Amino acid sequence: MKNNRITEEEALAFHLEPTPGKWAVQATVPMTTQRDLSLAYSPGVAVPCVAIAEAPETAYDYTNKGNLVAVISNGTAVLGLGNLGALGSKPVMEGKAVLFKRFADVNSVDIELDTEDPDEFCKAVKLMGPTFGGINLEDIKAPECFIIEQRLKEEMDIPVFHDDQHGTAVICAAGLLNALHLSGKKIEDVKIVLNGAGAAGIACIELLKSMGARHENCIVCDTKGVIYQGRTEGMNQWKSAHAISTELRTLEEAMNGADVFLGVSVKGAVTPDMVASMADNPVIFAMANPDPEITPEEAHEVRVDAIVATGRSDYPNQVNNVLGFPYLFRGALDIHARAINDEMKIACAHALARLAREDVPDEVALAYGRKLTFGRDYIIPTPFDPRLIYTIPPAVAKAGMDTGAARRPIVDMDAYEIGLKSRMDPTANILRGINARARANQARMIFAEGDDPRILRAAVLYQRSGLGKALVVGRHDDVKRKLEDSGLGDAVRELEVVNAANTPHLDTYKEFLYQRLQRRGHDMKDIHRLAARDRHVFSSLMLAHGHGDGLVTGATRKSAHVLERINHVFDADASHGAAGITALLYKGRIVLIADTLVHEWPDQEDLANIAERAATVARNLGLEPRVAFVSFSTFGYPVSERAEKMHQAPRVLDSRGVDFEYEGEMTVDVALNESAQANYPFQRLTGPANILVVPARHSASISVKLMQEMAGATVIGPILSGVDHSIQICSTTHTANDILNMAILAACRVG
Repeated sequence: MKNNRITEEEALAFHLEPTPGKWAVQATVPMTTQRDLSLAYSPGVAVPCVAIAEAPETAYDYTNKGNLVAVISNGTAVLGLGNLGALGSKPVMEGKAVLFKRFADVNSVDIELDTEDPDEFCKAVKLMGPTFGGINLEDIKAPECFIIEQRLKEEMDIPVFHDDQHGTAVICAAGLLNALHLSGKKIEDVKIVLNGAGAAGIACIELLKSMGARHENCIVCDTKGVIYQGRTEGMNQWKSAHAISTELRTLEEAMNGADVFLGVSVKGAVTPDMVASMADNPVIFAMANPDPEITPEEAHEVRVDAIVATGRSDYPNQVNNVLGFPYLFRGALDIHARAINDEMKIACAHALARLAREDVPDEVALAYGRKLTFGRDYIIPTPFDPRLIYTIPPAVAKAGMDTGAARRPIVDMDAYEIGLKSRMDPTANILRGINARARANQARMIFAEGDDPRILRAAVLYQRSGLGKALVVGRHDDVKRKLEDSGLGDAVRELEVVNAANTPHLDTYKEFLYQRLQRRGHDMKDIHRLAARDRHVFSSLMLAHGHGDGLVTGATRKSAHVLERINHVFDADASHGAAGITALLYKGRIVLIADTLVHEWPDQEDLANIAERAATVARNLGLEPRVAFVSFSTFGYPVSERAEKMHQAPRVLDSRGVDFEYEGEMTVDVALNESAQANYPFQRLTGPANILVVPARHSASISVKLMQEMAGATVIGPILSGVDHSIQICSTTHTANDILNMAILAACRVG
């Protein structure tokens, strides 16, 4: 596992920029005209108000209730940090809210209640019931969490789900089903030992008993030892429900001959000797965070036949709640459920278990840097498996319908699954894939402008994120001082700082550069100044000689100047077919705009070259290219000499026999809108274009900046394509995170 250390500065900056917090509110209806406002509020809003008052179930039709979950906490058990209070828990609850949106397209609001009184807590949540389609309780200490959840379940007619309990239980159950399958054992026969009788532990053992585990075969332990019938010390009603008649008193005694160990306790609670005493093919779920009860290495050292799962992402078989709660709520919301019952949780566990046994898509394997195949090191699906969204919610919904929890059953399950597939933002998977490829490539990345704090922060992030080695061009003392000013003084020991004074290759660089530029009016003094004093040229020379795998530059100078310097070393100009491709990410779509960097006024041959470069970038981003040559005219109307080259460019591609879709000339609305395309049945695109080749660099720049400033689109690029080496040119307005993204693109060689 590569270094992926997160610093305090990085974590605080993430929550501060670009705006404080992790989510915002966006209207889903037009709010531009007076009529829009009248419909959204008064007097138009009166109509749905009356309709809902007369038929309360229509709230799911006329409001956002059916896709809105409240994440609620009082902060009494925040992660592993203890009682931080309501306000201290808010970053966690905001994080949970965005996970709902990211993984299952569930809208979520975080609510922090400033009380430790269960009665006050329950009253507050119950009073908010009409607003939400479901309640996700979070980070509430035991035993209050049991009391609160049970009361709210009884008093509310929407799902109430304490994820710390049941989320862990569902994922644990899914993994255990597969572990027992591999071990050739049945849940009703195995001896299960649970260590940790808090919220998560009790929920795990209760769910497993609901799935067939026998009460007498389940031994629950806490800090006082085995929970047995007759014990009085440290007991409560929830522990007492799992007391058994036994002479065993310690965890060590309980582990002897056990088939399954479930740990929701503390680091080091299990010793190698305990593992050695377990039955053949033992199953060990050491789920304590951040450090497990026993590490997989320690367990396998004494038992090579053990199947081990933990709560950590750097080990196989991670028990991760994000595999459960988003999809449980997605299925429950879509049937307007009254509750999330045991049958729905069991259906979720079985669906997860079945998914892990299926062939894993290549994109998932790529994201994790290894081939994933069902077996001892892969018994639980990975959180980024794209099949989760259309596999788990239908199973949950069906169970809810079968058990009478559904207010509005789903009639067409096939159509429901198709709809689930379309809910997710495809850009998320594409960007995740790029990050995974970069991590697998481990590129040595040259950061040319080591005197800029943004560059230095990006370089530190690149290396600490486990993406590869960061090489910073600059003077060591300057780099050290700027890192210290940024609160990253310790990073100077991690980065490799390179400059003309400390490289042994300067003479080689100068000889290479002289051979390229001697007939362009440059003498040896010019060459020395360029190679030794110009960081863009020096960095390019490093890259050209294999002393780095990628180059990021341009954050401190205009792109035209930087490109001119790079051209001293590489053939990165229009005459050699280079092009700049900018990716726009907006509302779940990716559209590439070309050329945004190199060609000032391309002719039809240039436009065809640009299209080919853009198609290469698209495929490297995981898109199947569909190119539109865009203009103010569509297929010859209105007639204009200015549009002629856009009309001719597709014919150039015809003659080249390229292997991607293209069409033009056309206006942007025809290029991007299938309905508009239907008016031209002869056109060759099979769907909306994802590459727009524009007439000139100025129109490309206007398009990108307009989308960025007016629509709030995310901009990646320009991506320099058509150069033998991987170079990405930043903008002077880029943040450290933007620069890091450009480094990731360079590491993936998307150009």
